[in-house]
Amino acid sequence: MKKNKKLLLVLVGILVVALAGCSTQNPITSTSGGFWDHYFVYPLSVALTTVAKWAGGSYGLSIIIVTIIIRVVLLPLILKQQKSTMAMQALRPEMEKIQKKYAGKKDPETQQKLQKEMMGLYQKHQINPLGGCLPILIQMPIIFAFYNAIARTEAIAQHSFLWVSLGQPDPYFILPIVAAITTYLQIRVSMTDDIQPPMKMMMNIMPIFILIAGFTLPAALALYWVIGNIFGIGQGYYLKKRMSLLKETSNKSASTK
Repeated sequence: MKKNKKLLLVLVGILVVALAGCSTQNPITSTSGGFWDHYFVYPLSVALTTVAKWAGGSYGLSIIIVTIIIRVVLLPLILKQQKSTMAMQALRPEMEKIQKKYAGKKDPETQQKLQKEMMGLYQKHQINPLGGCLPILIQMPIIFAFYNAIARTEAIAQHSFLWVSLGQPDPYFILPIVAAITTYLQIRVSMTDDIQPPMKMMMNIMPIFILIAGFTLPAALALYWVIGNIFGIGQGYYLKKRMSLLKETSNKSASTK
């Protein structure tokens, strides 16, 4: 338990430090070298600039629009991840039965038998145990590249939106506070009923880190967090309702057999 807490703190700390570091990197341009900058960050920077032109030169509106578009594009991956999570939850009783069968035996031969039975269970139900991780791995580079694009597009820092200069921290701390609150709500909404202690801890710690980072980072990044979190909250409610309906349908099908 203590190890989990320490690991979670380290991971969250690394994430926030990495996010803070993005704002100090070199501006992104068409001549920026490297695979990451050229094929991920720069195209998203171009998208932000293009949408800003369509939005009357407002980079604030551009951040909002592009954030929503990216989240909508990534939604099928979220749905796939949810489907995999539901399948694993349905198998949990059988998985626990196998684990109890070999409980207390740590020798290599027993562990090999345990893994073989678990893999047999996955194959029987046609489930990939890594199916819930792959969509996350695909999403993260896109989301992080977009964050980079916002932090490193020079034109954004030269514009204002509502009461803030997008290149400077919010002087009234409104966006960081809203970002922290919506971060908490998004994490809370996305959690299942059988939430594990490390996730509970992340729900309490992550908003604090976001709040602290928001006090010093450009308001453009805090705006991005707020919009992404609000979309995530709505997405979380939708996914929970969808999961509930799928469970009801699955239970009805099972009862009629």
